[in-house]
Amino acid sequence: MIDWSSCPAVERDCQRVSGAWVFRGTRVPVHALFENLEDGAQLSDFLSWFPGVTRKQAQLVLQHAAHSLEAA
Repeated sequence: MIDWSSCPAVERDCQRVSGAWVFRGTRVPVHALFENLEDGAQLSDFLSWFPGVTRKQAQLVLQHAAHSLEAA
């Protein structure tokens, strides 16, 4: 499991979205990015479907996930 606590692009609040990790300043769960990519969506598609998420945030999340997997 990835520790998202050190990723500046995300936040978690137990009062919002059932405590799921979301993109900072939104209600979009981080897992939505991975689900959409797994289903064949392009990053540009995801960003157009979830306009509150910035390209920078999505890139930081992907980088954080990659680094976490490399460390494991």
